[in-house]
Amino acid sequence: MKTLPQISEAEFEVMKVIWKYAPISTNEITEKLTRTTSWNPKTIQTLIKRLVTKGVLSYEKQSRVFVYTPLVGEKEYIGQKSRSFLARYYDGDITAMLSSYLEDGKLSKAEIDTLRSLLRKGTQNRENT
Repeated sequence: MKTLPQISEAEFEVMKVIWKYAPISTNEITEKLTRTTSWNPKTIQTLIKRLVTKGVLSYEKQSRVFVYTPLVGEKEYIGQKSRSFLARYYDGDITAMLSSYLEDGKLSKAEIDTLRSLLRKGTQNRENT
């Protein structure tokens, strides 16, 4: 498995827009982010350039417009970040992490119900293979 580049929280916000709407132009990215953040267009353009430099985005010039496409999938990136978090704070033990969340009362009833459902699905999938 390849190691993905580190991206900042701000860069991650840009990536969420790109993952959702790709292929997407600079103007469209800027329009969507200025609705949800206090960033000015220059800041957004700087973040986009950093993501290209890090190899997370590719772009194509179409007429006078740059159109961006992700080179890293959202699930792939989030999966790696989750594994990294788990390894760093819980020695890779997801049971220890969940126990910690349960003991600290950090999970709502709805989240616990969702986890139960996911575990049932996972058990069924393993039994069927």
